[in-house]
Amino acid sequence: MHGGAARSGAPRGNKNAQKHGLYTREAIAQRRQLGDLMRQSRKLILKIE
Repeated sequence: MHGGAARSGAPRGNKNAQKHGLYTREAIAQRRQLGDLMRQSRKLILKIE
């Protein structure tokens, strides 16, 4: 059997279960924002060339 029972695992907001901040909402939002900025920069560079 794979997975766990419903409601198993750490409770929401449990800071003790967090090992790193890679998948926090803030980190994901920052990566999306950086990706958007990179795409916009590439488009601008192509227009300039």
